[in-house]
Amino acid sequence: MSGVGEILKTVGDFGPFQRRLVLLTLIPCLSVAFHQFCQLFMVVDVPHHCNTSWIRAVGPNLTEEEQLNLTLPRDAEGSYEQCSMYSPVDWDLDSIVAYGLNATEECSSGWVYPSAQPPSLLTEFDLVCDRKELHDIAQSVYMMGLFLGSMIFGPLSDRIGRRPVILISVFLQGLFGVGIALVPHFYVYMAFRCVVGASVSGITMTILALATEWIGVSSRPKAVLSSHCCFAIGQMILAGLSYSIRNWRLLEIAGSAPIFAFFFSIQLLPESARWLVTKGRIEEAKKALQKAASVNKRAIPPGLLEQLKPETQTKSGGTLDLFRKKHLRKVTLIMSCAWFVNSLVYYGLSLNVTNFGLDFYLTQLAFGAVEIPARVGCIFLLQWFGRKKTQAVLLVLSGLVCLIITGIPEDQPVVTTILATIGKFTASASFSTSYVYAAELFPTVIRQTGVGLCSMLARVAGIVAPLIRLLSQYHRAIPMAIFGSAPVVGGLLCILLPETRGTDLADDTGDGCSPAEVCENANSSSENGHRKGKDGGQDNDDTKTTYF
Repeated sequence: MSGVGEILKTVGDFGPFQRRLVLLTLIPCLSVAFHQFCQLFMVVDVPHHCNTSWIRAVGPNLTEEEQLNLTLPRDAEGSYEQCSMYSPVDWDLDSIVAYGLNATEECSSGWVYPSAQPPSLLTEFDLVCDRKELHDIAQSVYMMGLFLGSMIFGPLSDRIGRRPVILISVFLQGLFGVGIALVPHFYVYMAFRCVVGASVSGITMTILALATEWIGVSSRPKAVLSSHCCFAIGQMILAGLSYSIRNWRLLEIAGSAPIFAFFFSIQLLPESARWLVTKGRIEEAKKALQKAASVNKRAIPPGLLEQLKPETQTKSGGTLDLFRKKHLRKVTLIMSCAWFVNSLVYYGLSLNVTNFGLDFYLTQLAFGAVEIPARVGCIFLLQWFGRKKTQAVLLVLSGLVCLIITGIPEDQPVVTTILATIGKFTASASFSTSYVYAAELFPTVIRQTGVGLCSMLARVAGIVAPLIRLLSQYHRAIPMAIFGSAPVVGGLLCILLPETRGTDLADDTGDGCSPAEVCENANSSSENGHRKGKDGGQDNDDTKTTYF
């Protein structure tokens, strides 16, 4: 045992030092929320039709209505077709008027949009008709960036530290986020969004690890979920920003540039003392702990600090270490599945914000607002019911709501939106539980690798979610049926996981007993009113204190 846990109890579980650390995470969380969903408001559907200016060469005095009437076919409802036009001919105007045009073709010279429409991704890059699917593909490319970020920054954080990875990720997000507003081509836009997605993964995963490793067990969920509440506030801010700034390039700058304010507080961002100890950097860990104690106005007994020693032959863990031991293999497989299905239902609902039938700015505002009580309520759910029950029940509920939506008629948008909001509530609370639960299940030496692997699976779900939406062209209920059935299965699997409520963090994969055994022992002892220390020390009476 490295002894960091005992020293942190002396330093303080959630003093001014830890509260300052949580506050430092707020700006990145606001920016993360913007990048997750901003594209939905940059591709606003507007009336459009094929560019048929070719007829102006033979009829320069035609009115706009006459031009459209001669060059565009009409659909069954009598409106002009948006994706087809009559094939150009080399006749004179009188012949065209007398005989009309019959042969049709797809738009060959671009599209025409309302002149008063502010620039959007749709109008600037023609994301209509046969290019319409590029919208969902671009969202999947962003999710691919999240996947790559999970694969890169998780292990990197376990190797070079939490603080450097956070700073690198924040810098990349700000640089490429602002760069998106300057791109000349849509494919460059997708490439930049991919980099931003990678940086988002680096920020969310590493901030989670840093907060988890500095904050005591009793306050850990409150701290982690506070940043999640800030993410929800960011979604609400996005609704207001997108409503007031309709130019997509200005909107991108407004949402990306504030992240640079984070660099004014670089000196206040600490490195994880737990990580420093696992790397054998004991003196740096002592200085970090002494600084935390000083900010919290506490004193660490010199003898306790001198007992701080690294684990024997401690080394960085890798992805294979997650599968070598039976208890870690079970945790890894089930948590990866839970993150996958949770992400699938969360993004399945979030990315459908424009398709529920009501004003999507208000729907986004509701989606953001409902996440705040979901995140806050999750704190009490984790306290009352523990991690395992909360994770399982919330996943099952979010899936059942989506399955119910499949049976709601299209002419009931209010009912659909209300159910989607409930689904977003349960999916958000479940996601918050996943972050706390996964961080507690994996030991310090491979915590970021384990959480990174889970996050990678979640990002795979994020990549798939926009593509699943394309199945609605075959039947509108297919996407929601998939989004609903997957989390039900994942929730049932979570019953097999151990409980971690009230247990200290494991530092090494070779600790005295497996995390599952530690959790089970903690649960049985807490039921009797006592919790036994991880090192087999004396029991601490906590019958009057509820631990998270």
